[in-house]
Amino acid sequence: MPSAATRLRLIVFLLRLSGAITVSAFLAMLLPVDWMASTHEWLGLGAFPRAPVVEYLARSIAALYGFHGALLLLISTDPVRFRPLVWFVVVVNISFGLMMLAIDLHAGMPAYWTAAEGPPITALGLVLGLLNRQPPTAGNEP
Repeated sequence: MPSAATRLRLIVFLLRLSGAITVSAFLAMLLPVDWMASTHEWLGLGAFPRAPVVEYLARSIAALYGFHGALLLLISTDPVRFRPLVWFVVVVNISFGLMMLAIDLHAGMPAYWTAAEGPPITALGLVLGLLNRQPPTAGNEP
């Protein structure tokens, strides 16, 4: 097992990396619908369904991902103090990643999409959980 200082640096890095990726979903929330439709087709997902509920779901999910990313960035500022929240992120990521894998498979999403969504989220939760098993000490902050 890496030293407490190394584990803490890795926790901070993983939280910031994941936070930066997911906070960028705020940009997707602002996309014009025509851009959403073009991206949808470019990804090989067929014609974008033009219905108010589809636009609502796309924007609200992007906002939710964005706020999740902001929370991860906040937690990364002091993972020792926010250690209970790091554990919450561990449990949520493992659960959510497995749920997304099941949803993607059930919905018939392309293999690249399925591989790039649920498994990395689950893996992040597992790695954070392993790194957070032993408490990092406040004196070893990066």
